[in-house]
Amino acid sequence: MALTKWDPFKDLLFLQDRMSRIFDEALMKYKGGAGGGAWFPPVDIYETEELIILKAELPGIDMKSVDIEVKDSTITLRGERKLEKNLNEENYHRMERFYGTFQRVFNLPYLIDRNDIKASLKDGVLKITVPKYEEAKVKAIKVQVL
Repeated sequence: MALTKWDPFKDLLFLQDRMSRIFDEALMKYKGGAGGGAWFPPVDIYETEELIILKAELPGIDMKSVDIEVKDSTITLRGERKLEKNLNEENYHRMERFYGTFQRVFNLPYLIDRNDIKASLKDGVLKITVPKYEEAKVKAIKVQVL
């Protein structure tokens, strides 16, 4: 098991992101955002020794309407879920799924290797695998005890 240095700012950034999502979702519900406008798909980000993995829930979205952009250590995910053409909002009895455009921006904690990023979609979950830059990978060192 590799030891990593605790970074209190990482916890603060996580807390800031969660609070932003809570306020954004509450504001959307207040404005009636289920029928259109911006929404935020839930995302998990985790890492292995060699990769940073981002999983976003995007059920019912055509991948042609999803754009993934990587710049420096930032990933931008944007796209749109469109309301079916044959139905209008007034035909619905209940509308809880969000429609319209979305955009999520994630600052990753490491330098990333932009040359080998892969994305796949399975069962409505978009999986993006981002290799860590060689210097960002955790390397074990042997310490001699005197």
